[in-house]
Amino acid sequence: MQNISHMKQILIQVLLLVIIVALGYFVYESIMEPVRFDQERRARQKVVVEKLKDIRNTQLLFRRVNGSYANEFDTLIKFAKVAEIPVVKMVPDPEDTTFTRTINDTVGYIRVADSLFMNKRYTIDQLPLIPYGDGEKFEMSADTIERGGVEVFVFEVKAPYTAFMKGMNEQTMRNIIAKSEDLEKYPGLKVGSLTEPSTDGNWE
Repeated sequence: MQNISHMKQILIQVLLLVIIVALGYFVYESIMEPVRFDQERRARQKVVVEKLKDIRNTQLLFRRVNGSYANEFDTLIKFAKVAEIPVVKMVPDPEDTTFTRTINDTVGYIRVADSLFMNKRYTIDQLPLIPYGDGEKFEMSADTIERGGVEVFVFEVKAPYTAFMKGMNEQTMRNIIAKSEDLEKYPGLKVGSLTEPSTDGNWE
């Protein structure tokens, strides 16, 4: 009988230990899950932001050459593939005897695609694709607005959270989207604006 009682005590102790370990694991996971979510969200956002910056830079060059922004990615990509921008070097002004002034000297030209996309992890043809978006594309629009009686060209490029946060905790993602909507902010990342003459990103 003593042996049976002793075995029961050991069994109860083992069960209690298992329960304690299990509870500790669930507590740990409840703390770490949002931490891991936030780390993954930040990592993904960084990649998306870099691509939005590339699109913005290409749009700014497009406007410098064409006077307006591109409304479609096909137009923007074709431009980047064939358009060239000058390579400028600062040299001393030969007419300046004090050797303090400089002038910009064009030493050659380079294609926009080679200038902006040479060392990227994606090709110029993949410019419209949202990273982690499983084939989803950025929403891009261009238009004109009036400010102070002057017509101003504007553009906007957007990537919703639902695109680049695919596969992540859905409830947490819904909470983030709801919070953005409550604050009347776009639920995702975007650059430019169709209502204001701005080329800023909403992460800046």
